[in-house]
Amino acid sequence: MIYGLLTSPHCGLAQTANFEESSSLIFQESQKSTDVLENDSIVVYNQTEANCSRFKAQQLILPGVFIAVGTFGVYNRNLQKVSAKIKNGMDNLRGDHFFRGDDYIQYLPALSYLTFGEIGIKSKHNFKERLVVEATSYIAMTTMTNIGKYSFKEKRPDSNARNSFPSGHTATVFTGAELMREEYGLGIGIGAYAVATGVAFLRLYNGRHWLNDVIAGVGIGILSARIGYWMLPFYQKWFKWDCTCSSLMTLLPAYNYAEQTISINFICVF
Repeated sequence: MIYGLLTSPHCGLAQTANFEESSSLIFQESQKSTDVLENDSIVVYNQTEANCSRFKAQQLILPGVFIAVGTFGVYNRNLQKVSAKIKNGMDNLRGDHFFRGDDYIQYLPALSYLTFGEIGIKSKHNFKERLVVEATSYIAMTTMTNIGKYSFKEKRPDSNARNSFPSGHTATVFTGAELMREEYGLGIGIGAYAVATGVAFLRLYNGRHWLNDVIAGVGIGILSARIGYWMLPFYQKWFKWDCTCSSLMTLLPAYNYAEQTISINFICVF
């Protein structure tokens, strides 16, 4: 979309005043500009909004550490001993009192991610964009989780089933928690991460997973959510959606020699 602002006063004196006022207004609106290019009398601002999600290599560090530690725990005896101690401690704490709420709570952040923006809570993206981000994130999460389960075939602590690593419940809930943090900010994100941590604890409490399974699930969940956001700019381009990630603002002063007036054109493309 393109918006244009043209000031064209009828006299030189008034025209100069409007020029200054228009310039002041435009520069105030472009305080978030990151790049400024000057070519003669043309000033171009390339603006990047805060809600633009681009791939950054450092975003791989945190989930990569969780996944690496969790994977290492499948084979390392020291971590296996720690996991066994935690399992025994949970068995003593729980006794015969299981709590299966984690089977349902795991989906709470994912549901909240889609609905919060529709009930008046400020979100960075519209419903359509959130939907494709979440779908992409959970496709990535499901793929990575199943690859791990069928590749490592780790035995569960409470049965002979060999699909313990990584924890699917933990990956599911942490995917939603990271989506919530990214979309709605740190405050709501902390609440979502508290819910996710509770689900991770319940996977240990109910004896369904080893510690390393849960750790890897955390990393897979965070990484999956970030993959969803990394893909969003491509979807916006492929489907020709209005991209809110960047905008282009141009100031184009002009002089009319015949009328001896100065005007300024303001063009915003986003």
